[in-house]
Amino acid sequence: MIGNWKMHTTPSEARELARELRERLDGIREADIAVCPPATSIAAVAEALTGSNIAWGAQNAHWAQTGAFTGEISTSALKELGCTYVIVGHSERRHVFGESDEMVAKRLARVIASGLVPILCVGETEQERQQGQTDEVLRRQLELACADIEEPPAIAAYEPVWAIGTGRRAEIGDVETVHRFIRERLAARFGSKAEGIRILYGGSLKPANVADLASSEEFDGGLVGGASLSAASFAELIARAIERRNH
Repeated sequence: MIGNWKMHTTPSEARELARELRERLDGIREADIAVCPPATSIAAVAEALTGSNIAWGAQNAHWAQTGAFTGEISTSALKELGCTYVIVGHSERRHVFGESDEMVAKRLARVIASGLVPILCVGETEQERQQGQTDEVLRRQLELACADIEEPPAIAAYEPVWAIGTGRRAEIGDVETVHRFIRERLAARFGSKAEGIRILYGGSLKPANVADLASSEEFDGGLVGGASLSAASFAELIARAIERRNH
């Protein structure tokens, strides 16, 4: 379970949220847990979570180690801050900031080469879904992102753009179908190396609906947005997912 805090929390707010999460989630071993705060809050979160069972990561990383790239952040800086994960190709990066598939591919290759764990996001828009283009869009995103790498991304996240922040969650049958499709495409590209890839779901994932998804073998976890900004909500979401998976 990975919380994406997006552009929320100042460093002091992030430190406090991380401390509360540490208290609520201490001792949980049934799930790998992480949070991805804004870059300005990573150091504060690292301070609060060091030595705990919660890892932390970043929401983006550049493909160059240094250079004239105003506003970007390097993997070497993220490693020094103790990051484990980096989100790559989130729909907001693609659709709000105009990141192309080629840019996503370069970021992904750099993250893998650095030894950090990428979370490669893919997903279709409402219009693409209505036009029956989901498979075509996902195939393109996956193929272009993975064109120049020999090792597959350890984690992929299916984030239907129409479900992010809207309160609308994809139906479990649709999620299972898409997750299987992603597994098949990655297996076709990387062979046996793709067997251990985890596929997460993201898009209006909440404590109230996570148990339904957690009952599916195709659900390896969640990339959680708004529900991860409350320690109580994120802890409840994780607890419900673990309880459902264990039963």
